[in-house]
Amino acid sequence: MKKPQRDVTLRFLAEPQDVNFGGKVHGGAVMKWIDLAAYACAAGWSGRYCVTAYAGGIRFVAPIHVGSLVEVAAKVIYTGSSSMHIALEVNACDPKSLNRRLTTHCIVIMVAVDETGHKIEIPKWIPESEADKKQHQSALKLMEMRKQISDEMQIYLEEE
Repeated sequence: MKKPQRDVTLRFLAEPQDVNFGGKVHGGAVMKWIDLAAYACAAGWSGRYCVTAYAGGIRFVAPIHVGSLVEVAAKVIYTGSSSMHIALEVNACDPKSLNRRLTTHCIVIMVAVDETGHKIEIPKWIPESEADKKQHQSALKLMEMRKQISDEMQIYLEEE
């Protein structure tokens, strides 16, 4: 069996239809690109169709201008039985200078599903390098934080 692909980078130019009323690429377009890269990464790792279960910690650091070369890098940092935690980083630059700058980063959790939409087992990712181990530990901490946030959010889901 072929080794699963742990990471992927999508590259393209930001187009005029991606712009908001302020003249910069709007957050919704960036979030769409993040979801596409997360899917490509998760599908490459699992060899299966995957769905988005969570997107969080989205931090918009700097604007993206029309005509910028955009790179969306996605990497598996943790796997469960059917889920993959994907760390994403969006960088942009003028294609003439190639002086990249971070614009956005976040975590997306994708779940592999079968033809009927039920969760399906995926290959386990085992961290090897020190950087991998730090990312893995970070994913575990984020899992605990998400649980705490979910518990706190219950107040908004209760009926009055």
